[in-house]
Amino acid sequence: MSGNLKLNPEPELNLELKLKRYRISQAEYHKICELLGRPPRSVEWALFSALWSEHCSYKSSKIHLKKFAQTMTKKVVTATGENAGIFDLGLGEQVAFKMESHNHPSFIEPYQGAATGVGGILRDIFTMGARPIASANYLCFGDLKAPRMKYLVDGVVRGIGGYGNSVGVPTVTGQTTFASGYNNNILVNAMSVGLLREGDPIALSAAKGIGNWVVYVGAQTGKDGVHGAAMASESFDENSEAKKPNVQVGDPFFEKLLIESCLEILKMNLVVAIQDMGAAGLTSSSFEMASKGAVGMNLHLDLVPLRDPSMTPEEILLSESQERMLLVCEPQNFSKIQEVFLRWGLEAAKVGEVISERKMKLFWRGEILTEIDPDLLSENAPQYQRNYSAWAFPRRLASLAEVKMAWVKAAGQRMPLLEQLGSEKFCQRKAIYQQYDQRVGAMTARGAEEDIAIQCLPDSRRGLAVVVGCRPGLTAVDAEIGALDAVFYPALQLALKGALPCAITDCLNFGNPEKLEIMSEFVAAVEAIIKAAKLLEAPVISGNVSFYNETLGTSIPPTPAIGMIGLRENVFQIPRDVFQTAGSPVILGRFAGSWFSPTNFCGSWPEEKLKAFRGFIEILREESANSFLSAQAVGEGGLQIALAKMSMGNLGFCWTAAALTEEEMQLTPLYQVLLEASEAKPSSLLQRLKEKVKARQLEHWIRFENIGVVSKDEFSLSANRVYSLAQLKQRWQLGLDSVFGGPS
Repeated sequence: MSGNLKLNPEPELNLELKLKRYRISQAEYHKICELLGRPPRSVEWALFSALWSEHCSYKSSKIHLKKFAQTMTKKVVTATGENAGIFDLGLGEQVAFKMESHNHPSFIEPYQGAATGVGGILRDIFTMGARPIASANYLCFGDLKAPRMKYLVDGVVRGIGGYGNSVGVPTVTGQTTFASGYNNNILVNAMSVGLLREGDPIALSAAKGIGNWVVYVGAQTGKDGVHGAAMASESFDENSEAKKPNVQVGDPFFEKLLIESCLEILKMNLVVAIQDMGAAGLTSSSFEMASKGAVGMNLHLDLVPLRDPSMTPEEILLSESQERMLLVCEPQNFSKIQEVFLRWGLEAAKVGEVISERKMKLFWRGEILTEIDPDLLSENAPQYQRNYSAWAFPRRLASLAEVKMAWVKAAGQRMPLLEQLGSEKFCQRKAIYQQYDQRVGAMTARGAEEDIAIQCLPDSRRGLAVVVGCRPGLTAVDAEIGALDAVFYPALQLALKGALPCAITDCLNFGNPEKLEIMSEFVAAVEAIIKAAKLLEAPVISGNVSFYNETLGTSIPPTPAIGMIGLRENVFQIPRDVFQTAGSPVILGRFAGSWFSPTNFCGSWPEEKLKAFRGFIEILREESANSFLSAQAVGEGGLQIALAKMSMGNLGFCWTAAALTEEEMQLTPLYQVLLEASEAKPSSLLQRLKEKVKARQLEHWIRFENIGVVSKDEFSLSANRVYSLAQLKQRWQLGLDSVFGGPS
């Protein structure tokens, strides 16, 4: 350590106060002292606080996340360790995609929290050299009557739309869930998809080349977001409002300029390495780039462009100001880079250089603050083997009766149909997605008005399908079955639209991992996702973990959100979500037999059942393009809600099969599909479906039957359950009016 170490100008705090301020435990403090051979000094406290936070280090989850390597296939171009995973679609087209959480910031300040969540995930994509072509989101809110909830819903949706619409990337799909489990902790998960066309270079983040320059580009650094990573690594308490200064502030117009300038210099091959300044800002980007490249850096903090000249070195290091990148370039290329950024109205400033010594040397006005091996922070963060137990009773319920009761309670079912349709849980989401620009860029063939989005790839003209999913009502009953479902259900939705599931990203949202029950949920979910991904041959190529989603000791339901991409050969004859032709037969497909099968919920799925489910989606995908006018996977609310939603176009439905009880109409979560046959008679499609089931020897697992016809002017489930289409639509369309400007 250099002798002229610059001390922190603030008054010296005692050890207990420092540990509290920097959110470092006693055990972690002792490990830091062991690694350094002395106590931490000066800005070193801030460095360890940021990079050893749960948000940055994944210290409670990394041991289990390594298991996702089992899912990789030869089509994965990049995965672990980079900003986003890249999957090869063939024909010279590759996609980079990832999902991340911005839960804590969005609960504190919903507009900026959600907006900067969109901006951050976009940067993860174009940092890889991919042009962002689509955004998606997975949102969980509490009951609308809960304190602040209408304010949170409105702010989050406006934040997503305000940023996404301005930056010029379409928001094409999403899922919005309302459940009381999120009354005190909402979830805002943002997904972005980018395209690499033939010849586009892939950008990586490992710093290389001794003597190369370290260059800061983009917006100036301000005090917003300081200590944001640490804030996102702890639970909320009654003082959460005081954390607003930890929330970043975004500028989508700056982001648009940053996208174009970064992609331009990457195509010009002017960049050796590049990294987004995301969580923990300059600290994480610089230390991670150096560690990955097995090099060091001289970093001059006083050369960082600032919005506020009063900022201290610690604030500069930890600021999470948006729209900033760090890159490494050869010195002779700096002037060309600067020229490009100036043309786009952005700054490019040299702030350091790559050195051979494995040290990060941080300077401030000529004096050295610290020199420290980057691996001490990036590679030596604690990895905790948190206590967990095998997934079993009491969380795994023992009997079907218990499961039914828990499912009804979690999913908010057993309501009259009109009451269900008017509730926030089941009502139309148009008030949300109409605030998003879905078609900027002219690639969107199907947007947020349908269950999955499909974009037309510009070169091959194939259809790239995007879907997000997770049913918290199911995960609250059983975290393992719910995590399987978080993969299987979107895969089923893709298959119904003729798309082959290709690859997965995830955003694993859980409570406090220090609690046995929460960690048990998490491990069960991870292992279930791996099982499902391997079955579908759809690798998990990127993702995020968000822990400590709890307030005053009360946790959210386990919520392993999944983002999935699929591929179609074209964008023609895609089955719609609503009925298309009066008189068309409607076929119900059921997996695993009964209306509410004990084998679906009580005990793990055996290998035979997993293979049968794969056969189910393969049959549906094969028949989709030529046989279905419309198709829906039956979700929460069961057949009653699914049929009602399919009747929200201009046509209804008439049930003609044997009568079902109201319970049977509502309890159908695993797995059923509704198919509007393109033939006038159902027999030909039914015959083909049954022949394919028989050919795969899956008669025990899969049933198809005709249940009714598309009706011209009414919705009928039985003789005493007949509704006009106007009745259904009125209830369904007005459910969110109290949030977005309608009657309170």
